[in-house]
Amino acid sequence: MMKKPTAQLSLQTSSLVVGFMIWVLISSLMSYIQKDIALTSGQASLVTAIPVILGSLLRIPIGFYTDRLGARIIFLTSFLILLFPVFFISMANSFIDLVIGGLLLGVGGATFSIGVTSLPKYFPKEKHGFINGIYGVGNIGTAITTFGAPIIAASIGWINTVRLFLVILIIFSLLIFIFGDKNEEKVRKSMMEQIKGVYRNSTLWFLSLFYFITFGAFVAFTMFLPSFLVENFGLEPIDAGIRTAIFIGIATLLRPLGGFLGDKFNPFVILMVTFIGVTFSGILLSFSPNIAWYTVGALVVAITVGIGNGTIFKLVPLYFSSQAGIVNGIVSAMGGLGGFFPPLLLTAVSSITGHHAIAFMLLSELALVSFVIVVFMYFQDKINIERKIIEDTVEGIMVTTRNLTIRNVNPAFTRITGYTKEEAIGNKPTILHSGKHGKDFYQEMWNSIQEYGYWEGQIWNKRKSGEIYQGWLSISPVKTNTGEIQYYVGIFNDISKSDFSK
Repeated sequence: MMKKPTAQLSLQTSSLVVGFMIWVLISSLMSYIQKDIALTSGQASLVTAIPVILGSLLRIPIGFYTDRLGARIIFLTSFLILLFPVFFISMANSFIDLVIGGLLLGVGGATFSIGVTSLPKYFPKEKHGFINGIYGVGNIGTAITTFGAPIIAASIGWINTVRLFLVILIIFSLLIFIFGDKNEEKVRKSMMEQIKGVYRNSTLWFLSLFYFITFGAFVAFTMFLPSFLVENFGLEPIDAGIRTAIFIGIATLLRPLGGFLGDKFNPFVILMVTFIGVTFSGILLSFSPNIAWYTVGALVVAITVGIGNGTIFKLVPLYFSSQAGIVNGIVSAMGGLGGFFPPLLLTAVSSITGHHAIAFMLLSELALVSFVIVVFMYFQDKINIERKIIEDTVEGIMVTTRNLTIRNVNPAFTRITGYTKEEAIGNKPTILHSGKHGKDFYQEMWNSIQEYGYWEGQIWNKRKSGEIYQGWLSISPVKTNTGEIQYYVGIFNDISKSDFSK
């Protein structure tokens, strides 16, 4: 029997906090590390971005194996693996050492896939957005390290600061081993089977793009803000760490709000607002403002991507409930990769042009493209809902052109008449005529439609088998905005065996 949902939510969220604390260890201490290890600005940017690579790519297998083995085993394995790179970094004395250690630190960022795959199993669908939003608060781990590590390093040095994290990893490994759920529901599908089931679905790649922007922006700002604020605005490392921690805190704490809003309202509308906000802030930041306006732009990014991150993971389980592990992994991996390229791009653009305008404008343009896609998905979703309403209704529905050629029918039409959709489309409604009504009956019907805008009443029709049955039919025209009739919609029931026909 699965253990208490709230206990697992608390354990997994706090474990994610630790994973993300480890993930940003190098970027948070970079200003101190550079005093002992000589790094060019390009090398520093690469070392800062390196943890994102494995932290992104590993999210796919980690999401999959969480479905197969459960969160307890995957969290425990991840934390035991992290002991090595943390200790290795504390011994580093070269650029290569930092690259190797930083790459393996990515395991900390990859742990995000664990909870978003595991926790929805414990809660009903109408709470998935909010629950994943709460779990996403684990991102606050990046703020804790970004804010706390420089302060501790100022007192005991960056090497001893790094080693303190070994103690945290050991403590949480024990907590996960003792309190993790051994009886979590497992999914036994193969990885290739799940990938084949989703890779052609455009929704997967749209959601991946959205998370590439929202979480990618979060990771990018988290990684490059400490050094960026020091180099471009002359702030002290501790001051830069505090400002970065505020950014992280806002973006993280708003994540549950994004999930909650996605549960209560249309998630696509929330994402529209998100991407408009990111577009605005990207334009503002591209003008290389002073520290005050830069703060405004960064705060808008924090607010919008925080809400967007929570909303996106409301949509994932809605569209991919049976492939949650692999899809969570793919979407979150794309988000992680979204944080890898911006720091490198910012450095390259700065070295070529002397400022960062092009990089921030690119963020704005990508957000605008995402906004357009969200609008498309919103209206596509409405069309799909309308189509589903038609297909699932128990009444037979027949749509004809204005010259009375059948254009569409629903499954109930086939059930009542015996004609398949393929057999009906392109024919005239006369295929249903029973021969029991004369021309006057049909003339009166069309006169009523022209005069009153509808007709309804009892009618004798004929099935494909030749059986004649009595039905109740209503016909209404569908007009354009100019009043021109475009279609006719007929809705009917078989009432031959009901009391209503007597």
